[in-house]
Amino acid sequence: MPEPFTCPGAANGSFGRGFAGEDPIRSSDRAVPSLLLGKSEAVRRVACLAEEVALSDVTVLIEGESGTGKEIVARMIHRLSARAKKPFIFVNCAALPEQLVEAELFGYVKGAFTDARFNKPGRFLLADRGTLFLDEIGDMPMKGQGDLLRVLEDGAFRMVGGTDLIQVDVRVLAATNKRLEELVGAGRFREDLFYRLKVIPIVIPPLRERSEDIPVLLEHFLDRFCARYGRAPSRLSAEAMEACARFPWPGNVRQLRNAMEWLMVTTAKTTIGVPELPTYLHGPAVRARSTSLRPGMTLEEAERLLIEETLRHATSNRAQAARLLGISRRSLQYKLRRMGLAAK
Repeated sequence: MPEPFTCPGAANGSFGRGFAGEDPIRSSDRAVPSLLLGKSEAVRRVACLAEEVALSDVTVLIEGESGTGKEIVARMIHRLSARAKKPFIFVNCAALPEQLVEAELFGYVKGAFTDARFNKPGRFLLADRGTLFLDEIGDMPMKGQGDLLRVLEDGAFRMVGGTDLIQVDVRVLAATNKRLEELVGAGRFREDLFYRLKVIPIVIPPLRERSEDIPVLLEHFLDRFCARYGRAPSRLSAEAMEACARFPWPGNVRQLRNAMEWLMVTTAKTTIGVPELPTYLHGPAVRARSTSLRPGMTLEEAERLLIEETLRHATSNRAQAARLLGISRRSLQYKLRRMGLAAK
């Protein structure tokens, strides 16, 4: 039997310092759900690697399905780094229109275009001496990828319409729920940028691969939402806990968190049974879905399956489905069109 994994700092009680002990419902300067709680070996490995890479300025690529906690890991790295007191700037690359990427990342000067009535700093300048987190990097337009590569290599850029070369000191963390290697092969992601970003990869496993963390997460979120809504402490019955443990949670921990908040809003019981759970968590559908995903599936096949089953079993409301899956409604609509499911 292999030796159990241990990480530096665990022995003296410092595991997860600055992370596990803080309020996971509100973290830093914006509301952030705690997605990396758990006792599994996989979670401990991720947390330990995040602690180790935080000590340097190395570029990190955080990989994992939607809802697994990629932003949480990025914020953890920032808070444990020497840049902790400097800005943490978040960029959703999927929401950047191709024509605005350069202006958003690098800013623009007054008069650069018709509506440029004043100088506006871009995200790189705002993140100077701090951390820039590029979420959904696989969705960045090709033009933006080239611009990003140049500033990563040189540490300098020019604002749109400007002539001065601006030097910045920015640590870049990137995250993706896609396989960038496949995007590179398909010509949709620059190979040189891929290798520039993937200096240190951190892969966050989906919740279905660490089911031992489910009871910890359930109890944690119940306690948090009881406190938030001024409720008496609640718990799940053994049967309800088992139903939750069997469910594969296609939206990962974000979906689980949403389910526990839904319970706190919809039931006043202090002991929550199976009938009180969301409908997709009881009955034979749970057992059937637990075997849907299988080893050897491609990420695209698994993504399609998760989206289809969320829409079929959890909710047909696409806005709600997007929340359960941990993506924007716009991203869900794009994925449905790409998969040929938009009309279904």
